[in-house]
Amino acid sequence: MAKHLETGEFGEQLALDLVRKLGWPVLSKNWRHGHLELDLVARDGDILVFIEVKTRRSIYYGTPETFVTPSKQRKLWQAAEAYMIEHDHQWEIRFDIIAIYLPNNQAPMVNHYQDAFWPGWSE
Repeated sequence: MAKHLETGEFGEQLALDLVRKLGWPVLSKNWRHGHLELDLVARDGDILVFIEVKTRRSIYYGTPETFVTPSKQRKLWQAAEAYMIEHDHQWEIRFDIIAIYLPNNQAPMVNHYQDAFWPGWSE
């Protein structure tokens, strides 16, 4: 398996573990609609949370969360809309980012940004 795919899978497992430790029910993992994908969908109380997981082994080009660009945010919103239609969702939503940095020979650094963005904020 390619190194970047291993990195991504490892990061997604760390994020899944974090969400479960928070006690949030995980409703979907790697949910797809056409070319759109949601890494994790969970519930925080009455709030449906769409979680984007970004994992990097280097921060030379920026921290993991900086890769959730306005373009990526729009795609996440489109995926969230499709998810809500498919599941007849009628309650509050939120977009979170779990950013994971994997420095060589050190423990992973995990940051959870709740309510990290709302599509259209950064435009």
